[in-house]
Amino acid sequence: MADLTGKIVLITGAAGAVGSAVTQVMKAAGGTAIASDLAAGAAIDAALDVSAEADWQRLTAAIESNHGRLDGLVNAAGIVALGSVEELDLAAWRRVLAVNLDGTFLGCKYAFPLLRKRGGSIVNLSSVSGLVGGHNFAAYNASKGGVSLLSKSVAMHGARCRPPVRSNAVCPAFLEGPMADFTVRAARNPQTAREKMASAIPLGRLGKPSEVAALCVYLLSDEAAFITGADLPIDGGLTAG
Repeated sequence: MADLTGKIVLITGAAGAVGSAVTQVMKAAGGTAIASDLAAGAAIDAALDVSAEADWQRLTAAIESNHGRLDGLVNAAGIVALGSVEELDLAAWRRVLAVNLDGTFLGCKYAFPLLRKRGGSIVNLSSVSGLVGGHNFAAYNASKGGVSLLSKSVAMHGARCRPPVRSNAVCPAFLEGPMADFTVRAARNPQTAREKMASAIPLGRLGKPSEVAALCVYLLSDEAAFITGADLPIDGGLTAG
């Protein structure tokens, strides 16, 4: 396991499958996790609506006051809306872009001054849907494609800093958990849809949030010091064919 001893990392979407897994794996690796989601609670340290600029300003100011710096940021908050370009309404489009893309932009923007104090790492949750298209994922495809290219832009900016701030995008295929369940329930035949979802992946199964979390924690660590500006598929071979 990568060593995150002494590192302070902010995680968004920490009540979700990937965000909560990152929080757990990070703590096991010795790091200090600041878990955020829409509402604070037992496992959530801070309330944060990632699409609200004022929330980011408030939270990063509090982190600076309490810790003086950040060593990492994991932008794991995300939502999905199903619909082709003809079916999707503008309100749904805007909501997906607001959370997935605007939220990632705001996180990078407001965490960056804290990250550049000692150098650090940004891990943005993109998706294989940011690399390949799907007929009924118009908004999700657009948002995650934006996350992947934003991550590269942030990486190029961060590489100019001394010490540098790295930025990478992690691109999972469908994972076990609520988002896959939501997509399956929307199908005409949920059982067939789940089977097709798994069979489309060369390894023959959905991914696990813990597997994505392990990659995120590696990218946060000093062991990944020469990795920046990358799209890293974790997809059971889905994008290899």
